[in-house]
Amino acid sequence: MKEKYFIHESAYVDDNVEIDEGTKVWHFSHVQGGTKIGKNCSLGQNVNIGNNVDIGNNVKIQNNVSVYEGVELEDYVFCGPSMVFTNILNPRSEFPQRGSEFYIKTIVKKSASLGANSTIVCGNTIGKYALVGAGAVVTKDVPDYAMVVGAPAHIKGWMCACGNKLSLSVASGSKESAKCSKCGREYNKIENKVKQI
Repeated sequence: MKEKYFIHESAYVDDNVEIDEGTKVWHFSHVQGGTKIGKNCSLGQNVNIGNNVDIGNNVKIQNNVSVYEGVELEDYVFCGPSMVFTNILNPRSEFPQRGSEFYIKTIVKKSASLGANSTIVCGNTIGKYALVGAGAVVTKDVPDYAMVVGAPAHIKGWMCACGNKLSLSVASGSKESAKCSKCGREYNKIENKVKQI
């Protein structure tokens, strides 16, 4: 019987791992026990998935990324090459902190993109359709649709669900609005929140 997913011969998948159909695990990668990976995901070369990680459907994890225990990736998340997650705020080699009681939860929401070499400090939530720029260091929550850059990361703009940068303009009062020039989706921004209309 043909497997419903693909595991390269150089990759290691521990016992007690659930991998759904269409997912591919490429060269020299390691998926540790208790992990659940959804449909049609791609784990590039030299990817490490820690114990008890939940990964949604259609997630793309590029080369050299480690997704540690305590990190959750929702559907359609993109992790760029060599980007970094953490799961402990104050690590000490001399005084190890292992086990779920020490790990601080990080959630990356649906369709967020994390640029190459970005760092996500644990305990933060990356909002849906957000874009974290290459090399950015995220130290606080990122709102839905926000584009953040820099170290520490700060909001530089807003993104459409399709990945196009939005041009917001003031319509009335404190409300701003935008229509995506690429796909036509419309948005309102009130204070520091963007919502699709």
